[in-house]
Amino acid sequence: MPHIALVTLVVRDYDEALAFYTDALGFELVEDTDRGDGSRWVVVRPRGTRGIGLLLARAKDEEQAASVGAQTGGRVGFFLHTEDFAADHARMLAAGVRFLEEPRHEVYGSVAVFEDLYGNRWDLLQPA
Repeated sequence: MPHIALVTLVVRDYDEALAFYTDALGFELVEDTDRGDGSRWVVVRPRGTRGIGLLLARAKDEEQAASVGAQTGGRVGFFLHTEDFAADHARMLAAGVRFLEEPRHEVYGSVAVFEDLYGNRWDLLQPA
C-alpha cells in the first residue's frame, strides 16, 4: 500500500466547508459528485499536491453531528505543511482563519495552531 488517499472530515454543510477549505486555506476542489441520495462525494486537498485529500462528509445523524469540530478530542489532528510559513500565515490571517497562538519557531520548524470553521485544530508547519 503506497499511501493513504483520503481522510474523512465530518462537516455540518458541504458548501460552507468547501468555501472554507478552498477560499481560506487555498485547497483545490478535486471532486464534487452528487451521489443521488442527498449526499455528495466532496474531496479537497492542498493546491498542487497529489498527496492525501480530505473527504468532506456531511453529518448524517445526531451522533455524527456531535463529532463535528471535535473529531480529535480537542488535540491538533491535522498538519498542514508549508514552504513559506510567513506568507501562508499572513494569507490565512487575511482570509479570516483563527489562529490560537502566535507563530513559534521550534527545533522541528515554524508552527502555529489554527482552527478550521468547526473548531478542529490544525498545525500550520514549515519543517526545519
